[in-house]
Amino acid sequence: MGRFLIRGEQGHDICPELYPVPGEPIIDKPGRGAFTYTDFELLLKIKGVKNLVIAGVTTDVCVSSTIREASDRGFDCLLVEDGTAATKHEFHKAVHDGLTLEGGIFGATCKLEDLAPYVERLAETRRNNKA
Repeated sequence: MGRFLIRGEQGHDICPELYPVPGEPIIDKPGRGAFTYTDFELLLKIKGVKNLVIAGVTTDVCVSSTIREASDRGFDCLLVEDGTAATKHEFHKAVHDGLTLEGGIFGATCKLEDLAPYVERLAETRRNNKA
């Protein structure tokens, strides 16, 4: 696989707008799926997380692998359709279409505009609970 999977190599780092806050865990993903050879599942279970909102690249490789791994481990997945990308539109569409087969066997999809208000309300609720 490419050198971009190695911390410190060009193309590996997180974009500044999404950089974690101090103390927030960073998962170095050495392969295609986020669960393989990482402590991602352990971190999620410790926090009691059962539902995942998935975005990223590439839809047909890393995103799809992560969703399948998550589903196999009992997590419910919501894929943000316009929050993922692939090298070809048909690859991107195939993953989105396949995700919801058989009543959503691997998860569900949504658009960012539909998800954003819920995330904003959740963030506000958490801020108010800390006050």
